[in-house]
Amino acid sequence: MAVRKAKIRRAKRTVRRGSPHPRAPSFLKPLFGLRSILLVLVLSFMILLFKWTRDDPIGLYHHVGNYANWDARREQVKSAFITSWDAYLDNAWGIDRYHPVSGKGSQMSPNGLGWIIVDSLDTIMLMNLTDRLAEPRKWLQRNLSYDQDQDVNTFETTIRMLGGLLSAHYLSIKLPHAASRRDFVYLAKAIELADRLLPAYESRSGIPYASVHLSKAEGIRSHADGGSSSTAEASTLQLEMKYLSYLTGNDTYWRKAERVMKVLDNNRARDGLVPIFIRLGSRGDSYYEYLVKQYLQTSGREPVYLEMWEEALEGIQKHLITKTKHSGLKFVAELPQGIGGPVSPKMDHLVCFLPGLIVLGATRGHTLSKARTWPSWDDKKEGQIQLAKDLMKTCWGMYAVTKTGLAPEIAGFHADEGDLRPAPGDRPLVPTKNSLAAWKKDYIIKPLDAHNLQRPETVESLFMMWRITEDPVYREWGWKIFKAFEKHTKAGKKQDYTSVNDVNTVPPPLRDNMESFWLAETLKYLYLLFSPTDFITLTEVVFNTEAHVLPVIEVKWPTGWSRSGQ
Repeated sequence: MAVRKAKIRRAKRTVRRGSPHPRAPSFLKPLFGLRSILLVLVLSFMILLFKWTRDDPIGLYHHVGNYANWDARREQVKSAFITSWDAYLDNAWGIDRYHPVSGKGSQMSPNGLGWIIVDSLDTIMLMNLTDRLAEPRKWLQRNLSYDQDQDVNTFETTIRMLGGLLSAHYLSIKLPHAASRRDFVYLAKAIELADRLLPAYESRSGIPYASVHLSKAEGIRSHADGGSSSTAEASTLQLEMKYLSYLTGNDTYWRKAERVMKVLDNNRARDGLVPIFIRLGSRGDSYYEYLVKQYLQTSGREPVYLEMWEEALEGIQKHLITKTKHSGLKFVAELPQGIGGPVSPKMDHLVCFLPGLIVLGATRGHTLSKARTWPSWDDKKEGQIQLAKDLMKTCWGMYAVTKTGLAPEIAGFHADEGDLRPAPGDRPLVPTKNSLAAWKKDYIIKPLDAHNLQRPETVESLFMMWRITEDPVYREWGWKIFKAFEKHTKAGKKQDYTSVNDVNTVPPPLRDNMESFWLAETLKYLYLLFSPTDFITLTEVVFNTEAHVLPVIEVKWPTGWSRSGQ
């Protein structure tokens, strides 16, 4: 019996020695306990990180943004442009509007003015699509005629048609690959169009008529709003007309356009905020935009416009900036009853031009790091930069909170009643809470406001913010927006791009319309956002409100007016 037990003990020792999982020595047991604890800690951290990243609307990818292949991303934007352009070329060439779902076009005038062609010229040049430039240049020379029984909007015709032709003229000189022997057509057509627009300025008040009859060259009062012209439309003609005067040596265009600014300023807007529903969305937005850009266009030689902008920005900060209830997001409210009335907690996507404009005005197009070395830089400027960052975050939120990742046309906001009292800027604004769950509680998207028209304002500001602050988060947000367009706005057999009806429905209902600013602005700004920073620098050019590129110019004539009492 004893012998048998001894054999069993030897056998067990043999099995343990030959086991693939030998028993650990006793002095190592604490290490195995520590390993288990570390494993639990790592798993817990990963779970928390996953939850945090899902609730973080800012994102993490921008921390490695400098290592992303931005050239490849830029090429994807170019590919999207080619898809849209080629579909238009095949299905609606020379026609004013294009409907991607049905694959058809429609006119805005009897014979068409080629709105999409003219609006897209400089984007084609910037993207170096030389093989696609010959056909539109030929169309301009052979088919574009202004002798049509048609009245056109003075503002839209100036920013899209005149601005597009002037930008094409400038880039054909600046970019060697865009040049040809037939480039004279751009300036020739621009001069002819401007001469037909001049009668719009022949009103008794000096404020241009809302429309012009092309063949008769007569100004026409607005068919709505009691015949009045909106502030934004009247004050967003100056960049184009001034550049044309610079090119031709004829100061008529310059003087007609700048007179508008004198008339508006003589109205003595309270705190720099112009009338017409005091708002920065449609009909009010580009007045403020062209204050900054007129100052920059003439190399800072017309300081009156910077002075007007600084007054307006202080008014915006005092009367229009307030915050949301749950996350403290800053937004630009509206004053439907004017200064002193209640604040309305809604913001058009159109207002998202403002963050980029603020940093552009503060730094004059230079990088923030350089601007901070100037003797004139102060806490006021730092406050403007912070405001731009806060508003940029809110504009990004319009995309981040929807099911498609696309922004609605208009967003409303939940806000405490106290934050909707007059002069919200007189009260302290708390820091923003970066929580997607909190953001979603704050945004209100009504069904009638849920459409997306492929608008450019947010990516326009992202481009400005990236070039000036050099923070890669703005590039990453732009990339996410582009991917949302890629995923949710393709239509038809050729998968070209269209506007959509509801950004909170997946897939979203399609509207069957491609806006010309999809090609002229949205894709252009995305392309520039992903381009090297020395390509089209903000100190050498200004972008008109349709994203057409115009050069900074030398002043040939002094400002023809001064502010009353100064």
